[in-house]
Amino acid sequence: MTDRVTQRAARGRGGAVPEVTICAHGTCYTPPVTHTAGDPHVQQPTPTAQARPGRVLCAMSGGVDSSVSAALLKEQGYSVIGAMMRFWPDDKRVDTFDSCCSPDAAYEARRVADQVGVPFYLLDYREQFQEHIVQPFIREYAAGRTPNPCVNCNTKVKFDELVRKAKMLGCDYVATGHYVRRADTSHGVEFHRGDDPRKDQTYFLWGTPVDALPYILFPVGEMEKPRVRELAEQHGLLTAQKPESQNICFVPGTVKEFVQEFIPQARGAIREIRSGERVGDHLGTQFYTLGQKKGLGLYQSHAVRHVVHLDPGSNTVWVGDHADCQWSGLRASGANYLLPLPELPEVLEVQVRYRSTPVRARVVHADEHSFQLEFEEPQFAVAPGQSAVLYSGTRLLGGGLIEDHVRTLPAIPD
Repeated sequence: MTDRVTQRAARGRGGAVPEVTICAHGTCYTPPVTHTAGDPHVQQPTPTAQARPGRVLCAMSGGVDSSVSAALLKEQGYSVIGAMMRFWPDDKRVDTFDSCCSPDAAYEARRVADQVGVPFYLLDYREQFQEHIVQPFIREYAAGRTPNPCVNCNTKVKFDELVRKAKMLGCDYVATGHYVRRADTSHGVEFHRGDDPRKDQTYFLWGTPVDALPYILFPVGEMEKPRVRELAEQHGLLTAQKPESQNICFVPGTVKEFVQEFIPQARGAIREIRSGERVGDHLGTQFYTLGQKKGLGLYQSHAVRHVVHLDPGSNTVWVGDHADCQWSGLRASGANYLLPLPELPEVLEVQVRYRSTPVRARVVHADEHSFQLEFEEPQFAVAPGQSAVLYSGTRLLGGGLIEDHVRTLPAIPD
């Protein structure tokens, strides 16, 4: 696919969007290049704390965090290029709701760039977004897992692609509005939890390619949200009081409504995990997640039941009591480490869902592709498909995708 950059002029809401298509290999846009990625005759930079400021590609979403990031970078002397990644086709329902993918968000990001006084480009990544985010999201639900698309989006699309684009445009850095702290140390760049514990976003960045770390800046990572809004007000930014988006950006309604557009309903049995007894019916394993206790559709039950296992192969939802949902440890695949593997501590903290409290765990096994952990205390409903994110104190060490328990299921009665 031709790699395209699109620069949009300001527009009125609901009006036509004039745009200039700029081909990376064409002649209609030639950025001032200080180095060219992939050119063997040009030495590639290795950014350090001493190398700043320089030219930076600032990811802008139309939200307050990225808006303030762009303003701060310009104040600090960087040459800033604002950019937004276009993920979703214009004819989809994303047009109708507030999200970082919507045309309204692109319009607001463009207006903020004008306020800050930096150029703005709309980068076309619709094809990559479908391939790496939307389609895997659907496949994971079909497989009885509970995916977190924001992890894939940050690691497989945003940082990987943005760093590549930044190099192509002659930029030294990529900046985002994530609440993450960057630490430049004698042995390299580390990512640490943001100073606002309620907003910390390191959980989503465990899959960042380790060679991309030196190129990434987080201008608001050492701030709390009220301070960010205060700075936005001081700079007169139109996003200063914009509410935060709470939804998955490409899901306009509920996840269930979105998933059922792609995975047909299929009636199956709900069974007790210990006896195999059929205790209810369901319309598809894709509509359930581990630990769920509401809306199970059981025939009759005097005790609280939780979903403890999903088996799309037999189209069975297995339920049990609270104890059946306790995990003593986990296995994770698709591992990525932000430090050399031999330096991974034997005892660390792991966070198994966003906003959950990290817990101590012992590393039973770790290799370049996977790891196995044993929790210090059993954990409830650790969902396959979610991320197991590793920490040492505030430092992000890496992570992986949680795999299912190895269970012995009871025989299903005829």
